[in-house]
Amino acid sequence: MSETVDNKVSILVLQHPQEQDRVLGTARLLCGSLAHARVVVGLSWRNLAHALGEPAEPRDWGVLYLGSTQAKGQGPLVAVGRNGEPLPDQAAARAGLKGLIALDGNWAQAKALWWRNPWLTRLRRFVVVPDGPSLYGDLRREARPDAVSTLEAVALSLQVLERDAAVREKLLEPFRALLAKARREGVRDSKRDRRVRR
Repeated sequence: MSETVDNKVSILVLQHPQEQDRVLGTARLLCGSLAHARVVVGLSWRNLAHALGEPAEPRDWGVLYLGSTQAKGQGPLVAVGRNGEPLPDQAAARAGLKGLIALDGNWAQAKALWWRNPWLTRLRRFVVVPDGPSLYGDLRREARPDAVSTLEAVALSLQVLERDAAVREKLLEPFRALLAKARREGVRDSKRDRRVRR
């Protein structure tokens, strides 16, 4: 096991209940690799403090939003407004950020988490613009070509927020090991994926 990353920006993963038994899920692996991270499983929470299990100010937190075609080419982590357009002052949008929420599940499950938790709309919104395809490759089918795992999205986000490329690599190391083992053993993400392909 690689060393724990002492992240300054806390991570909260809201995991859809149907995602928790995925063979190749990354939320627990991610949170086990970070000093300041937790996974909570469910469909809805009253507010940020309820989800986090401690007092928190929404203005200090961001959420990895479900993508914006307007953010393409702006990445790797883009702060966007409510209309999905990149904000003009990216540095100001990231200033003072204490925590970041990731929605863990396939696209349909992540959307369900978004709509069932209206308090998420009070947080700063960020979109991850990956610099390549997911490391999952053919082990897990993604709904969109630019979709990446929760671990990959958070790793890229922390690289930007903490201004340290090593953070991303430290988080990807155990993920690569998990995928290599799965390929050696012929394991695929075994839970049936009901995502609609368009």
